[in-house]
Amino acid sequence: MEANASPSSEGGLSKWQIAVAIGAPLAVGIAVGAYYYSKSGAEKPVGDGNGAQTEPKNEPESIQTPAEKAQSSKSKGNKFFKAGLYEKAIKFYTEAIDIAPADNKQDLSTFYQNRAAAQEQLKLYQNVIDDCSKALDLNPKYVKALFRRAKAYENVNEKMKCLEDTTAVCILEGFGHQQGMFLADKMLKELGKERAYQTYKDRQPTLPSGQFIRSYFSSFSNDGITSDADTYTAQEETESAFVKAVQSFQNGEYPLIIDLCTEEITNEGQHVPQALLLRSSFLLLKGQAPDAKPDLDRLIAMEDADKKLRANALIKRGSMHMQEGNALDAMDVFATAVRIDPDNADIYHHRGQLNLLLDKVDDAVKDFEKCKSLNPEFGLAYAQYCYARYRLAIMHQSPMEMQEAVKQLEDCTTKFPACAEGFALLAQALNDQGQFQRADDNFQKAIAIEPDNPTAHVHRGLLQLAWKKDPAVALQMINKALEIDDRCDFAYETLGTIEVQRGNLSAAQGHFEKSIMLARTEIEMAHLYSLSIAAEAQEKVTQKYALTPPKQPFM
Repeated sequence: MEANASPSSEGGLSKWQIAVAIGAPLAVGIAVGAYYYSKSGAEKPVGDGNGAQTEPKNEPESIQTPAEKAQSSKSKGNKFFKAGLYEKAIKFYTEAIDIAPADNKQDLSTFYQNRAAAQEQLKLYQNVIDDCSKALDLNPKYVKALFRRAKAYENVNEKMKCLEDTTAVCILEGFGHQQGMFLADKMLKELGKERAYQTYKDRQPTLPSGQFIRSYFSSFSNDGITSDADTYTAQEETESAFVKAVQSFQNGEYPLIIDLCTEEITNEGQHVPQALLLRSSFLLLKGQAPDAKPDLDRLIAMEDADKKLRANALIKRGSMHMQEGNALDAMDVFATAVRIDPDNADIYHHRGQLNLLLDKVDDAVKDFEKCKSLNPEFGLAYAQYCYARYRLAIMHQSPMEMQEAVKQLEDCTTKFPACAEGFALLAQALNDQGQFQRADDNFQKAIAIEPDNPTAHVHRGLLQLAWKKDPAVALQMINKALEIDDRCDFAYETLGTIEVQRGNLSAAQGHFEKSIMLARTEIEMAHLYSLSIAAEAQEKVTQKYALTPPKQPFM
């Protein structure tokens, strides 16, 4: 009978094997991954041939042993269950439990599980949990009882217990139990959101590393502030707070900037629009999006302000919507930016990045191409245009297009030899194609251009896993990234994922926790929590059932 609806009549467990862990996709990403599932069809009730539902007829009893009588009662219970007469089914399952010899553990576990199935139909979830627990006391690896108890835990809002049971189901079934995978994924997302909500609210906001800040601002070719910093400092004779903020930016004194901008805004100086944009940018970098929003909205509403400033504010508002999962609102904001400043290359560059995230690769290519036409010397956008064309070639499954896109990436590195992003994206494309040595050479070139950028070290470490299947070398390279920037959340997340793949679940949790504390948005934090909670659940299950932690081969 079906595991999700009907009582069991099985006599034993099928063999199982441990497969890949509930791992996390790199960087990107889903904790366990979502699975579609379908419920089994309802079994036909016993009828009288005219559509009326009738009780099954009792058969005459013969002289039987207690074990045989228990089986007979279970069979009667099954007939009543099929007929939808769950109270009567419970009566006979209870009779089977009372009659069965105490040492007949296999049968007793089935009787308890069957009674739990009938209790489930009546939505008596605590009774379901109690009966499944008794079945599992007798048969600890009874998958059907584990999954039924997991569903009951979900219904009584015991999410972590539900996750632990579904994790056990997934491991015991070799990660082939689709409904178990679906429920585990659902619980991970809900638990991740719950923990992130409280942690994010109580966190102490801090700025990321100086390298991260510089990379962030370099993604804008003309933001109207940092791109014109020399102009502000050269032309200003007065010691305005905003000019001091720009000087602090040039000197890398980033913690001073928010207060200086606040002073300019409070005193209603001549650079209020610029101060609003600069302050909001640093608030976003600290992960204080709610505090940044009023500044951005105020600037956007200033119709007499420089359109470059307003467009940049709209780009950041659109990105905020995207981080909140509101893709439609994000695209609406970008459309407004285009109407205000249609020849602003940055709008198309950043909208192209969002389209890539949404897998709208055709639209991304068009946006990057528009950006390239408006600002041909913007190396970063040119590199991303070439890489988007490579992604499109993959979607088209066209070897010729892939070859042309890789050639274009190579030309990009020649045209913009100081753009580390071009070498890094070329390396990723070569890695995809299995050209590992060439990929490694290009990652090393990217590192030589930006030695203080930890990201290329992390990607190079991942390349070693794909190429040489050598986690020790990969971990050494990723730890090098942390020597450069001990606030690199991507490095910690990647270390955690590798440790999950190796079956080192406790170590994985430690890395995920460090990454969590560096998250800049609540959604990012929820994702990281889901990874940590998945590792926590797997560790509990493997210890409880004396299993070897599942390992995933390095691809």
